[in-house]
Amino acid sequence: MAAEPAEQFCVAEERSGHCAVVDGNFLYVWGGYVSIEENEVYLPNDELWIYEMDSGLWQTMHLMEGELPTCMSGSCGASINGKLYIFGGFDDKGYSNRLYYVNLRTKTGTYRWKKITNFKGQPPTPRDKLSCWVYKDRLIYFGGYGCRKHNELDDCFDVHDAFWEGQIFWGWHNDVHVFDTTTQTWSQPAIRGGDPPQPRAAHTCAVLGNKGYIFGGRVLQTRMNDLHCLNLDTWTWSGRINISGEKPKDRSWHTLTPIGDDRLFLFGGLSSDNVPLSDGWIHSITTNGWKQLTHLPKSRPRLWHTACLGKEGEVMVFGGSKDDLLFMDTGHCSDLLIFQTQPYSLLRLCLDCIGKNAALLENQIPCLPSKLLQEVLKKITFWAAVTHRQERKAETERQSQLHTT
Repeated sequence: MAAEPAEQFCVAEERSGHCAVVDGNFLYVWGGYVSIEENEVYLPNDELWIYEMDSGLWQTMHLMEGELPTCMSGSCGASINGKLYIFGGFDDKGYSNRLYYVNLRTKTGTYRWKKITNFKGQPPTPRDKLSCWVYKDRLIYFGGYGCRKHNELDDCFDVHDAFWEGQIFWGWHNDVHVFDTTTQTWSQPAIRGGDPPQPRAAHTCAVLGNKGYIFGGRVLQTRMNDLHCLNLDTWTWSGRINISGEKPKDRSWHTLTPIGDDRLFLFGGLSSDNVPLSDGWIHSITTNGWKQLTHLPKSRPRLWHTACLGKEGEVMVFGGSKDDLLFMDTGHCSDLLIFQTQPYSLLRLCLDCIGKNAALLENQIPCLPSKLLQEVLKKITFWAAVTHRQERKAETERQSQLHTT
């Protein structure tokens, strides 16, 4: 029952601006970039990292095949029915409006990208740092920063005064586009009422029921802390939602994750005064109020990370940067932060207790029923991996202190 060797406790490479989704018992991570000697380097487009939630282990990196997307950051990733869809992003040639997908539930173990080219309708203009709601087998995209031709300028686009070239303009969007994965059709729904949010990028979004929520983001030099929602059946905007009580400060590059039926979990980002944030908040739809979580570590800020919901209400935050990417692009992270947002089940608590105390229970564990034994062995591996990473982190910090002194 010994845990796997420490050298097998691999971890996905550090990165920011990547995509991550959960399907079944696994977290999938693709893309993004890192900084090497002050250069932005996009991570390989044929690498897929997979984290198994039960064991707490990253699987060996999987090489991908097929019609590969370019190496990008700022793409928008989402999963529907076991497929990871990637739209938009920024690469060495500029902004993208291409759409790709890969089947995550492959039976052969081969992950093959496919570029969607036989679609109907008109896709959004090229952009990155946009957001996506998943609703009724549809991908519903909002906002982002990108470029438009002169004849494409309209009210849904705020021009960046400092950036234009001939007939090409750069700026921020607040338009809504829908891709129906069943019919392979792009459409732009007619908004039937309400005031739309101001154009923005590096915002975040989440779905609760038939409502798509948006929080914060950046336009020009302004970062925001406004909350809006769009009814995804009637296509009506709420306007800025008036909040009772305290609320999070302005930010961009943060995440918003639905937890339960009526709550949203907000984490991290970059503040208006360019400070990386480590605060967490929960918004209740029922009470229409924000509540700040007081037990989160203040030494683990993150921005341009990803956040995905686990099986028992855990929010899994991966990657991102601990530094202000605009001024000191060196703090990309590879650790996985797991936030418990609701009480665990009694079975989960028992399995964790056994996993943490495996050495004390070594003689009793083999007597467990076979099905329960398999779950226990996964938890033993999980806590061995956690311990290994904590020890490695402590050793790295110790060596860093030795070098500074």
